[in-house]
Amino acid sequence: MTDASGVFARYPGSADDEATGARRSAYRPVLQAMDDLGADGIGAVVDAIDRERRSRGVVAGSYVDGRLQERSLPLCPVPRVVPTADWAHVARGAEQRLRALNAFLADVYRPAGRRRTDPDRHPEVVRAGIVPAWVVAASPGLRASAAGLAVPGQQRATVAALDLRHGPRGWVAVSDHLRTPSGIGYALSDRASSRAALPELHATADAAGLADPGEAVPLLRAALAEAAPSACTGTPQLALLSEGPRSTSWFEHRQLAAAMGVPIATPDTLWPTRGGGVAVQVDGQRLQVDVLHLRLDEAGLAAHLTPSGAALDVLLGAAVRAGELALANVPGNGVADGEATYRYVPELIRFYLGEEPVLDTVRTWLLADDADLAEVRDRLHELVVTPVDGYGGRGVVVGPRCSAAELAELHAEVAAAPHRFTAQEPLDVSTVPTVVDGSLAPRVAGLRVSTVAGATTRALPAPWTRVELVEGSGVLDGSKDTWLLP
Repeated sequence: MTDASGVFARYPGSADDEATGARRSAYRPVLQAMDDLGADGIGAVVDAIDRERRSRGVVAGSYVDGRLQERSLPLCPVPRVVPTADWAHVARGAEQRLRALNAFLADVYRPAGRRRTDPDRHPEVVRAGIVPAWVVAASPGLRASAAGLAVPGQQRATVAALDLRHGPRGWVAVSDHLRTPSGIGYALSDRASSRAALPELHATADAAGLADPGEAVPLLRAALAEAAPSACTGTPQLALLSEGPRSTSWFEHRQLAAAMGVPIATPDTLWPTRGGGVAVQVDGQRLQVDVLHLRLDEAGLAAHLTPSGAALDVLLGAAVRAGELALANVPGNGVADGEATYRYVPELIRFYLGEEPVLDTVRTWLLADDADLAEVRDRLHELVVTPVDGYGGRGVVVGPRCSAAELAELHAEVAAAPHRFTAQEPLDVSTVPTVVDGSLAPRVAGLRVSTVAGATTRALPAPWTRVELVEGSGVLDGSKDTWLLP
């Protein structure tokens, strides 16, 4: 593969590692470049990347004890290579899932042919016996008030993200994100940092047909524009709605808004217009907005007041109902990306699309179901247990990593309220070479694929790789530039 005396001489590669297993030929130019740099050169590149990202403020945030804490988002200089054949498969699967989930959302919020006097007001997928009624009715993400917040004919999830893992079974879909998914801005930033630090390697990759994640920007902008209400007769005015500097994704919001050339709106800059619409104040002027890309958690919409004194959710809802504004994504999408719904996505694909699923999913049990609970009650030590209202990995318990005391607590919580949990088989995943403390080590990585839905549904060529820096932690706290190569 590389010189045995090089930086990979002591790399513990395996058949499950993407760079040393069956896909090693795709990595050959990357590994050779790392060997040419040597240990000192790689260390210098890591330092250069860190300085460059700090200068641009590339950070990720999280709230700890009620306070926003930002941390730099480390970028490993070794790119992750995804062959275009793999990408075609992943993209097709991501598009299929979003088409099915948008059909499910339309069914849940605007079921066709249903009248107010109809005694059976369940979605068609429930009527058909595909999904249990409680999966929809008891979903923490269901928002009855969101039924009228979509423009006629609008896809409720304009922008979605799909998290995947790669392993012996190939690519496996592990979670869908249909509310305020992140990833595109970070993928753009990772490419900028990597290109600046390794220009010669990128020149070689460009010559070989390396895909440009920047191609995702016009596709994203076009999908948002397609959501515009019929009252908009010209070029739609887009804006990105953010909480502002208090947001955990403030860096990405600024990155995306700048890339698309659209203003950032915050609750304190939104005003009602005389025609019933919404305008954003920018540099002393008010621009009427046709499509507002929501990057503010829908649970917080009611918590913000606008300068006119109206609550943010009231102002936006009135503008949508007046036909003057579209929201993308439409609130209420949590009913389709929850842990319980994940179990039924293959069935949703078959029901709504008449197709077989392109991507595999993880074997999942819903513990609110007596049969499922009985099947796994004594196997929690072998499984991954997740709360149904978990989002972004919150509350996940990995049974094989638990102590006896932790398992006892888990059993007690499940016994007390089994309806709050799902359980899944642990997933065997491949590793990728990652710089950790100056040396190369195999680490688990995830792939996030963003997809947009308008007149058509399309996966964006800007996948984002996140990588586990601390072995066994389960936390994907670093990132990699992702290369789509022939």
